[in-house]
This record gives sequence, C-alpha cells and structure tokens, in this order.
Amino acid sequence: MTLKKVLRGPLLHFLKDPGDNAPLSGSAEYNEDAAIAIDQQGCIAYCGDAEAFVATLPRETTIDHYPDKLLMPGFIDAHVHFAQLGIIASYGRQLLDWLNNYTFPEECRFEEQCYAEQVAELFVQQLLRHGTTSAMVFSTRHEQATEALFGAALRHNMRLLTGKMLMDRNAPAKLLDTAEGGIEASRALLEKWHGRQRLEYVLSPRFAPTSTPAQLEAAGIFMDEYPGIRMQTHLSENLAEVDWVKTLYPDASDYLDVYARAGLLRDGCYFGHAIHIDDSVRERIRAAGSGITVCPTSNLFLGSGLFNWQAARDQQVPIALGTDIGAGTSLSQLQTLQDTYKVCQLNGAALSPWQAFYQITLGSAITLRLDDRIGNLTVGKEADIVVLDSAATPAAATKAALREQRLEEQLFNLMLLGDDRSIAATYLMGECQYRRDA
Repeated sequence: MTLKKVLRGPLLHFLKDPGDNAPLSGSAEYNEDAAIAIDQQGCIAYCGDAEAFVATLPRETTIDHYPDKLLMPGFIDAHVHFAQLGIIASYGRQLLDWLNNYTFPEECRFEEQCYAEQVAELFVQQLLRHGTTSAMVFSTRHEQATEALFGAALRHNMRLLTGKMLMDRNAPAKLLDTAEGGIEASRALLEKWHGRQRLEYVLSPRFAPTSTPAQLEAAGIFMDEYPGIRMQTHLSENLAEVDWVKTLYPDASDYLDVYARAGLLRDGCYFGHAIHIDDSVRERIRAAGSGITVCPTSNLFLGSGLFNWQAARDQQVPIALGTDIGAGTSLSQLQTLQDTYKVCQLNGAALSPWQAFYQITLGSAITLRLDDRIGNLTVGKEADIVVLDSAATPAAATKAALREQRLEEQLFNLMLLGDDRSIAATYLMGECQYRRDA
C-alpha cells in the first residue's frame, strides 16, 4: 500500500466512554511511541507501535515526528455560530438583549456576499488553529452565507454540518424568511451540498421564539421528507426566554413540547444549552434519540445558568460540547473544557480529564452519530488529528518545569491552562491544514 504519510509520537484516544473517574479498562489507549499511517484517501491504515512499523516503510515515506507532543483525534465543536465571529466578547446583558443589540445587527451584514465569504474563510481557519476538525454550525438565514460556509469547508476538506437559519418572526425584517420560503431554500441548499465530500446539511430553526408554529411544522415535514437528516436549535437557555416561549406557545406543556408537537423531537435532533430543564425533559430527549449540545462558556458569559452535567450523565442523555461563538468567548475546546470543569464544580460534580477529552472527541462523535468516521484513530477512520503541546502556555510550561507530569496531569494542564497556543498542528484527512509558527 502506498501511504500519504505517517505521523509518529505519543498518542491517546478513546475506544469507549471512560467513566467519571479513572478510565475504565479498555476505554483509553495510550502509546508513548505510536505511528499513524494514512492512506491516499486520507484514512487511517495503521495505528500502533511505531518502531517496528516504521522500519518496514520505504525510505521515501513522509514521517511527521512529534516526540515531545501528544497526538489525539481532532476536536469536535457541536454548537457554534460562524456569523458571530466578529462579535465575540461584546459587552452586553443576558441572552435576549444580546441578540437584539449584537447578534441580529451583525447577521444582517451577511446578505453581502463578499462579507459572508470573508468571514466563512476566517472562521474555518480559526477552527483549525484551535484544533477543531469537525463542527456543527449555525449559519444565518441567508442562502449565500450558508453557501459561503459550505464552500470554505469544502476547500479545506473539513467535516462540517450546517444549514440556513429558519426565522419568520421576532427579528429584523432583513433576517426573516417565511414558513414556506425558508423550507424551499433549505431544500435547495441540501440538494446542492449535502453529501459533497464531508459536508452535511442540518435543518436549523434558530429557536421557538423566532419561528411561527407554521414554520416549525414545516420543518418537521421536511425531516420526514429527508430521513436521517439532522436538526439543530436552542432550548431553555435563559429564564426570560423560557417565559417568552410560554406566552408564544400557550398550548404546549413546556418548551420541549413546542418542538415535539412540530415533529422536531426525534432521532438526530440537537438542542443547544438546555439549562433550565427537569428530569422529564431529559428523559424525553434521551428516549427520542435526540441530544443536548452543551455550551458552558457562553452560559457563563451571558449569565444564563449552570448546565447540570451530572443529571444528564445519570439519565444517559447524549451530550456534545460546543463553543457557541460569539456568546462563547473562545473557539478553543480546551477552554470549553475549562469552563465545563468549573460549572461541574459549582454543581457539586467532578469532570475528570479523561471524561473531558473523551467528550470533545469520541463522545461528541457518538452523540452526533459520526463515530463510524471520526472520534478516534482506529483503522478505517478519517485521519483528522490534532497535535497537542501541553507546555505551550507560560503557566503550563512553568508547571511542567517544576514537576514531572503524569499523562493525567498533562491532560488536566491542557484543559485548565491551554488555549490555541497548545495546538502545534491540525490535520484533516492526513493533510496538515494548520501548523503553529513556533
């Protein structure tokens, strides 16, 4: 077999959920000197001990060697808004004010094709800089913005799931479509982009307050027409939002019931945030085959609340982590883990580094039903790989110089002290798409 290249170095990936404490037997695989061989299609042909394997390779084989780094599967961002890249860390109050003061005015700019294309390329480049190799992304309501994002991902051969936003009320006129028009535009985009290379279309009603019952019902019918298609939206992020939904949908028993009545509570539906929910809501999400995309950084920034991680784990609700730019303040999943850890601490739970890194790799891949292609580095998977430097930031380097670091400590340092500087390189399908300058 002719190989595209080989990566060599310490390697960690997960084969199943490691549990909440020390990793369960057979859940994590660590090799101090591993080789990852990548075939011409960009998939993994070999992953195992390096020394004997490398000795069998032809002399001309390209080997990228990272002896003092850590190879892991690329990170997955399950909830992020590409059009909000320019308003990251904008001062504001809570969710609804923030939407009106920053989000909606910024998204109006995406009717301009050139601006949409500029931001789409910057967004994909920034994901790669932060070690993210796959993402489920909210676009705007503009078809051209969604096409720009798909196009940027296609150029980099990135696995990206997105769709135009559906909104037909309670937003500026420039951002509104109609129940029928939004679905027709979604259909055209899906038929053009879904399944091209590593792209997938995701039906994307923003949230119940910006969609009429007619639009949500049309979205449910759309999912019937395209079996297996995914849907993303928002749920119970903010208390004022929850109260608003009660007035807009008085016949629904709760916020989740709004989506259920429209046929949007089923396998492949993902609900962002889901902070202010109870056991009944969690159970209905789990039973439907749906999942929650958890965004602790933005929840802290907007004062929305603390996601109950342990309750979700106890009820076996599928969860995946998202940065939620721009209410989130970083595209780094390492910093998302830092905030997840803090939120868990405030709720009296513990997030081990093993569980943390499982969640942004195989765990999110399982939740998004992508684990047959990504999430770990087993043979046959797509070669999306991040190269981590656990001593890249000054604080982490100082700590490493003062004491020997076990693997568990290296991981904890990465999630508490790491950021984009901790990403030495990012590979998509075996091609290096980002390399840190120094």
